[in-house]
Amino acid sequence: MQYGHELVRQIEFLRDSQSLAMAHLRNIRRYVGVIVLTLMSMSGVESVLAVPKETSTEKAEHLRQQANPQLFNNWTFDKDQAGGVPKGFLAVASGDQPGGDWKVEAQSAAPSSPNVVLGASSCPACVELLVAQGFQYEYPELVVRIRQGADATSGQIGVVFGLKDPKNYYATVVDLSQKSIEVVRVIEGKESILGRAAIKSKPVEWHTLRVQRNTIISKDFVETFFDGSLALSVEDQTLGVGQVGILVRGQATARFDNFNASPLYSSRPLSAPAAY
Repeated sequence: MQYGHELVRQIEFLRDSQSLAMAHLRNIRRYVGVIVLTLMSMSGVESVLAVPKETSTEKAEHLRQQANPQLFNNWTFDKDQAGGVPKGFLAVASGDQPGGDWKVEAQSAAPSSPNVVLGASSCPACVELLVAQGFQYEYPELVVRIRQGADATSGQIGVVFGLKDPKNYYATVVDLSQKSIEVVRVIEGKESILGRAAIKSKPVEWHTLRVQRNTIISKDFVETFFDGSLALSVEDQTLGVGQVGILVRGQATARFDNFNASPLYSSRPLSAPAAY
């Protein structure tokens, strides 16, 4: 009996110790949370939080709007007038030193001839955007053919999405000279690199860049494919619905063709109904 009482006493002691340890752990987590918020405020991270996140109601409405058939676009630029900005697009500067140019250019060797879009950025700090007008995407899938030239030694090219304005957006950018790819987030003009990876480019003139913004169990993430291979996947939920487009950054000249944008989630059927 004495052994039984001693065993009960030890069990109660261990249980009380465990409860005390859990209480201490909760306090530690609370203090850490306060410290993190304080450091974020001191370091200026509040600018990220200044962009209002979508509520669940807003997200549901944005997803409902993705059923719009007009969101399924494939811009080949072949019917646009050479020398000007393609119809339905607006050229804007994101950097502090605008110095770029966008125009349709005739090129018979393009993936879809006769036209491509030529983008040029003339300074290291320049970020030039060409944004599709009239379309808002929550979870877009973007595919574009890109060519920078074998002699390119600087600058990056890519796509933008979730764009609220020229100072707030996501971008996936490729540096062909350094054989690297990045996903960045720009908030109030301040850029944060969400992820970076090395890429292996195929020995071709025209490369394929594909970007998907996806969601699983309330977590949003961006997957980037280069020349058919998954290159980078990052998670972020800061920005919601927005416009899409293409970009050149730094001292760069690049050509774009077959820019395709579509909603990753919609109620549009993938094929025609079966005939009965």
